Amino acid sequence: MTAEAGNDSDPVLHPVTGLDDVVHQRVRLGILTIAHEARRVEFGYLRSQLQLTAGNLSQHVTVLETAGLVEVEKGYAGKRGRTWITLTAAGSAALAAEIGRLKLLIARVETTDTPEDR
Repeated sequence: MTAEAGNDSDPVLHPVTGLDDVVHQRVRLGILTIAHEARRVEFGYLRSQLQLTAGNLSQHVTVLETAGLVEVEKGYAGKRGRTWITLTAAGSAALAAEIGRLKLLIARVETTDTPEDR
């Protein structure tokens, strides 16, 4: 591939243009990925796995919930209050689309000659 930077004549958009800013942000991508791996995930587990403060994690979960990508359930485990996060169907689809775009981006990088190869 020998496209030059700034060449707008190529009708095929670069894979990076399809990345979703809500999903792609590092913490939110982590939340969606962990939620995808489990039926539901406890807030404290996410906090420890992603090494975040409760307030920071809460803000990211709110963004995902507002976008309809996760559902938040509050309840109790014994006498302790708990918060669980579950991936919605829309969240699963958004995660799959993001991973697909990242795969396209990786494939582009892996098949492009570097200056050292020329």
